[in-house]
Amino acid sequence: MELPEIAARWMHALTSTAYIPLSHAEIERALLDSLAELPDSPESVATRLVSLHATGPDSLRVTIEVLSPTFELPLLARLSSAYAQAMRMDAFDQQEQVKVAIVRAKQRVERTLKVSQARFREVFDSAALGIAITDLTGRCVEANDALAEIVGLASGADMHERDLRDFYHPDDLLTLGASYRQVSEGRLDRFRDQRELIRADGEPVWVHLVVSVLRDADGEPTHHVTMVEDISELHLLQRSLDHQLLHDSLTGLSNRQHFLSQVERQLDGEPITLYHLGLDAFSVVNNGLGHDTGDKLLKIVANRLGKLADDRRAVVARIGGDEFGLLTTGDNVTATVEEIQEVLGEPTFVDDHGIALSASIGVVDRPPAFATAAELMRCANAALRQAKARGKRQWALHDPHDDARRRGKYALAASMPGAWEHGEVEIVYAPVHDLETHEVLGAVARLHWDDLSHNDTMALADSTGLSLPIGRWLLREACAQAARWVERFGDGAPTLHIALGALQSRNEDLVADVKRALDETGLPPERLRIALDISSVLAGDDNALVLHDSGIVTALDGFRGGHDELAVLTEVPVRTVITRAPAPSQDSPLHQAMRGLIATVHGFGVRFAADEVHTTSEADDWRAAGADGVIGLLPALTADEVTELLARAASPPPAAS
Repeated sequence: MELPEIAARWMHALTSTAYIPLSHAEIERALLDSLAELPDSPESVATRLVSLHATGPDSLRVTIEVLSPTFELPLLARLSSAYAQAMRMDAFDQQEQVKVAIVRAKQRVERTLKVSQARFREVFDSAALGIAITDLTGRCVEANDALAEIVGLASGADMHERDLRDFYHPDDLLTLGASYRQVSEGRLDRFRDQRELIRADGEPVWVHLVVSVLRDADGEPTHHVTMVEDISELHLLQRSLDHQLLHDSLTGLSNRQHFLSQVERQLDGEPITLYHLGLDAFSVVNNGLGHDTGDKLLKIVANRLGKLADDRRAVVARIGGDEFGLLTTGDNVTATVEEIQEVLGEPTFVDDHGIALSASIGVVDRPPAFATAAELMRCANAALRQAKARGKRQWALHDPHDDARRRGKYALAASMPGAWEHGEVEIVYAPVHDLETHEVLGAVARLHWDDLSHNDTMALADSTGLSLPIGRWLLREACAQAARWVERFGDGAPTLHIALGALQSRNEDLVADVKRALDETGLPPERLRIALDISSVLAGDDNALVLHDSGIVTALDGFRGGHDELAVLTEVPVRTVITRAPAPSQDSPLHQAMRGLIATVHGFGVRFAADEVHTTSEADDWRAAGADGVIGLLPALTADEVTELLARAASPPPAAS
């Protein structure tokens, strides 16, 4: 959201909580300036809000609600703290004027006797703040009832002749005593401080102090004036805000941000071990028993992990929905993993359901000293993903070499959208050869990027959610190119083959995408062959049936010869099955088995083709096994190179001289 729009929303929210004596345009300009300053100086923004009189009971709340979608929580916490401080300072500035009025009133008492004395007494007694006038030794000369209420006495008279320092916390006596002396000696005009007092009943109370000095006609200090504001509720609110910023609201454990800071502090100490836990099948609890039950189970898990952490003097945090972090020092990894699984695996009854959990765990053990907390969390998360890939209740130790390889893959996947946008992803065409006639039956449209194969490119696209849009692009562009070949070369144009990935094969809009591509490009349906990933058909998807009914020849890609795959051939009308299995060497025991499998496929009236066949010896092995065609025997060509070959084939040979 743009800053002017945020400023407008902020203005409307603030004006509904407090009266601001400015026009809406002026308020909006001031708030727009504040938004520009907020990342660098939330304190100045808080001061500006108070100066605008945006000090209603709900002004801070609506400010946080408006800004939270755009600005990070630590920055908003600083703004909230600074806003509270600015509110206190504004109150004390007003109170300072009251104090000055009190002092002047007391001086006027001596000059105007009863009238001035009455005014002073009214201000002194009716002030909402506690006020004490003490001699330079701390003995209370006069105090109002408001101060007596703060320190737990019945009235201000009970403060008379008592030492004000009796109510200060023992740990603060030296610091406050030094500050009082600085005021008496004139090194400070006044000082402000936030301290804890001890009430007469022994209970603590947090107050804000403002202390100044009274002088006689010769300028010599005679008394101290101490103004006291009870800020216990504000102090508790600030502590609550600090706790909410650093702890998970559901479990009460440290949150990810707090956990990171704790990991950072431990890096320079003893060798550490970082565990990243992901609860196995927690979604089964949420989906089967409801999110309320899931939340209760998370609290139980947090409690058990908290006890385990206390026993080991470790740190535990909830760092995601069903993910937890554990930080230990000088640890035995295997023993800790077993203890975690034992703790989580103990059945517990939640809403009358006996539930037990396990966890997949990623471990970073004794990382190098130069590693950062953020890097360790990333490494632990990578190890967790590796553990989850192995199944339930597994754990994996971070492997730097494997991690580097995976990071390279992820970096490629992350950069793929930009590469596609800049035209770096190309479409090439691999010939489909008939093993009996050695003829080229057609051309398979494939993606080519950064020396990656089509399958590797589609796998990267799947990992980023790009496979559907890039698959549509491949379909449309390849159909357009095939239509141009048909227009120019007629029957001499190759039939277009397109192999779809798993996600695209299951896409609900696949049939519509294919029909749209044919309609927009003018390619006849009989010139197109669509190969669907066999896993989508096994999952019950009906795209193959609908495409067949639309007059488009279909094939099944990724065929392995299992019983369920063979059963599909009796139900789904396909022309060909395509395998990527290695070529069965003719002297291999697998050769006869493959011959039997291919014969079975032929018995269903279905052709058998092999993909990723790159040598003539492999093609010969497939021919001996009974396969009908192979893909990839010759290098894939660009559209221009295919067009040039077709043009040469269509040209008559030169006349003999």
